[in-house]
Amino acid sequence: ESVIHQALKHGIDIVNDISAGHLDEKMLDTVGKAGVPYIMMHMRGKPQTMKELTNYENLILEMNTYFAKRFHAARVAGIKDVIIDPGFGFAKTLDQNFLLLRHLELLGCHNLPLLAGVSRKSMIYKTLGITAAEPLNGTTALHMVCLEKGAKILRVHDVKEAVQAIELYQMIQNN
Repeated sequence: ESVIHQALKHGIDIVNDISAGHLDEKMLDTVGKAGVPYIMMHMRGKPQTMKELTNYENLILEMNTYFAKRFHAARVAGIKDVIIDPGFGFAKTLDQNFLLLRHLELLGCHNLPLLAGVSRKSMIYKTLGITAAEPLNGTTALHMVCLEKGAKILRVHDVKEAVQAIELYQMIQNN
């Protein structure tokens, strides 16, 4: 029995799929029948091969095409609640991650909630020349950019600091 079937038996409330159904041909149908929200992430290949699959002619256009096709497949499978995750660090170079962040709002054309997972990513500590244990300040800075660019959900490691960033962002928006 698949991991997703086991998880559903234990009452999970949401499915986070790094492959948007590409690594498990039954994923979309399983999630559709379960009636739980579905996070579909952009990635090329598999985790073992994605680092070689970073050649894009137009990253944002190709991601929007990918999400349009996967969203359609999700709807056909009966999935009602879909969240998109651009997959920072998955089949993207350091420069492509920052290009994606700079144009993140362009993924809003799908009218779906956008999840941003930049917390403690190597794009932060490699850029800043710090260790993997030190990216909290950079994470908070990028969280603010993600919120400004339309992210509705942040995947975080440091909950207290992320909540503080969200509170400050909301004060800016409400005043």
